[in-house]
Amino acid sequence: MTTERFEVRREVAAPPAKVFALLCDPQGHVAIDSSGMLQSADGAPVRAVGDEFVVHMDREALGDVPMGKYDVTVIITRFEPDTRLEWTISGTIQPPIRHLYGYRLAPSETGTLVTSYYDWSQIEQRYRDKVSFPIIPETALRATLGILARTVER
Repeated sequence: MTTERFEVRREVAAPPAKVFALLCDPQGHVAIDSSGMLQSADGAPVRAVGDEFVVHMDREALGDVPMGKYDVTVIITRFEPDTRLEWTISGTIQPPIRHLYGYRLAPSETGTLVTSYYDWSQIEQRYRDKVSFPIIPETALRATLGILARTVER
């Protein structure tokens, strides 16, 4: 791994299809978010690369940049049923920053080995000069995996 990407993993006692269904649902993203930034979402569950949904955000949860409430469009960049989901966002900052978030799922004896990652290697220097990256710390991804496990293991 580079210094511009990190991954965290967790065993989850649920089958990959159940985990993937949660990740494809815009409301699922809000339900498992540990950062506190994702407030609500609009849109249908994603089914293919290029699908989109809107997330209503509140940057005050991080307390780093005074953006307040704003919307982003989640754009699916990789879609492999029950195996991988990746996305980038487009929002108030244009052109888009080009950071990537994603999940890889692998069947395991427990149910599913879930890997969550955040990659900011494609971000242009002009954005790096304004905001400190990574925006989301590794601990937040780890906490989100804990919430994901709690949600799908019920």
